[in-house]
Amino acid sequence: MTRTTLSGAQRVKARLIAGAGYPLVAALGRTLTWKVQGVEHYDAVLGTGQQPILALWHGRILPATLYWRDRGIVAMTSENFDGEWVARLMRRFGYRAARGSTSYGGARALVHLRRELAGGQPVAFTVDGPRGPARVAQRGAIWLAGAARHPVLPFHLEADRSWTLSSWDAAQIPKPYSTVAIVIGAPIRVHDTSPETVAARLIDLQRALEETAARATLLAK
Repeated sequence: MTRTTLSGAQRVKARLIAGAGYPLVAALGRTLTWKVQGVEHYDAVLGTGQQPILALWHGRILPATLYWRDRGIVAMTSENFDGEWVARLMRRFGYRAARGSTSYGGARALVHLRRELAGGQPVAFTVDGPRGPARVAQRGAIWLAGAARHPVLPFHLEADRSWTLSSWDAAQIPKPYSTVAIVIGAPIRVHDTSPETVAARLIDLQRALEETAARATLLAK
């Protein structure tokens, strides 16, 4: 369920941004070349009859949207204005949204994502969003993994040529005709939601995302 406190004018603006952005992002995607490492981890999760909880850094949303498109993924997006237009844009690439964040609506969004996992849908988290600190993993994805018994699948993308925005997350936009490397890490399984387990697996997730980032940077060269 989507609940926002946005005004009508903000919703119109979000719709216009998504409508204008879609053809540009789609056109960019058609020019990219992909290098993929670790897809066997994704296939192995599906082979068990489970669905992955995809985990990435906020600064790689755009290339991730292009790579994972049209797979029925349900992504957590914030309930503010930026989350509204991002959710509308992602919908055009075959995603659905669970609205909430660590600062507002997070518990409701986690319930939504748990229900989607039980129904056979993969889900996705930007684990340092929506406001950071950048590249510091927060506990939501790990807690969900323990509650739903579906594994977290960390991944990172890196382009060989890109623009970097001066935003808190240093968001990366691949340049046209660039090569984008994606490295998918081994699944992280979480057996319960006790504070001790969540804390330990959160360290594992932080380390895995740092490792996939280093490997993707090398692979993109």
